[in-house]
Amino acid sequence: MRGQFLLLLLVTSMGYAQVGGESVYNFLNVPTSARQSALGGKVLTLFDDVNQPLWNPSTINNEMDNQLSVNYLNFLTDIGYASVTFAHMINRNIGTVHGGITYANYGEFIEADDDGNETGTFKAYDMALSIGYATQLPFSDIYIGANVKLINSVIAEYSSFGAVADLGLTYANEHQPYIFTIVARNIGYQITTFDGIQEKVPLEIAAGFSYRLENLPLKWYITLDNLQKWNVAKSNPSNSVTDINGNTIQEEIGFLDNSIRHVIIGAEFFPEGLFNLRLGYNFRRAKELQLTDIRTFSGFTAGFGLQMRKIKINYAFAKYHPESNSSTFSLIIDLSKR
Repeated sequence: MRGQFLLLLLVTSMGYAQVGGESVYNFLNVPTSARQSALGGKVLTLFDDVNQPLWNPSTINNEMDNQLSVNYLNFLTDIGYASVTFAHMINRNIGTVHGGITYANYGEFIEADDDGNETGTFKAYDMALSIGYATQLPFSDIYIGANVKLINSVIAEYSSFGAVADLGLTYANEHQPYIFTIVARNIGYQITTFDGIQEKVPLEIAAGFSYRLENLPLKWYITLDNLQKWNVAKSNPSNSVTDINGNTIQEEIGFLDNSIRHVIIGAEFFPEGLFNLRLGYNFRRAKELQLTDIRTFSGFTAGFGLQMRKIKINYAFAKYHPESNSSTFSLIIDLSKR
């Protein structure tokens, strides 16, 4: 049983190039929005997407009123992620409240005793409930927002509860082509543990920037992630070499190599049109999942969006390995009477 437990934790933290294996509730850092996934996985400046406040609560605004989104991610090894988000404007004075549910289903596992004898099967899942609010500071173009998330994680008869918060600060002016933001995500605590061992929550600090070109239907996105931990690079065993004495020399990672692994870029063509094309590149994912002498295209993402009256369909494709891809689907419905 304990071996299956450790295997599950490894699988859920290795696939998306985070600071994995160092904390619990890592599913919180897996994007379930197709638009965000297509733009590299960690876009933070989408003011016109009801899914964005799950990652940056300062983007909650009145234009999201009565927007409903349902998302599904077909992740690695048949792991399924789903999320539902909704925003509702209480009134013009109070503003808009945002809510969301994220669910990760890891499937069914074989349960065995210490001698390897099969004793049955068990399931594992993670779930988080989020509620958020944002406001614009008086006489400024600065928005501040916060999410509170309650978390439940279950592996067979083991379970854990936690509570975290997200804080966001964004500068946005509708007359300017650029947006700046900084977000601190998953600030909190594991309230109850799986087996008495206290684990850290996946704290992450990130900064985002977007720029809309004036004469071209193109918008650029740049995200600097994991700013709370500068040294995120790990040596890739595939890049080690053996000298003439038979000694194995591990890959050395320099300053620039480590720096670029904090960067994620995305491009959105026709961002305000009825049809959008999106591309993204995650440098850290590309570096950590590359294979020797094989072009894997790891780190590359792509997708599109299609607007039909009050319904919008988004799709994203992400490459991890020559034998493993993931697809994300999003359906956004406008329930307002506008």
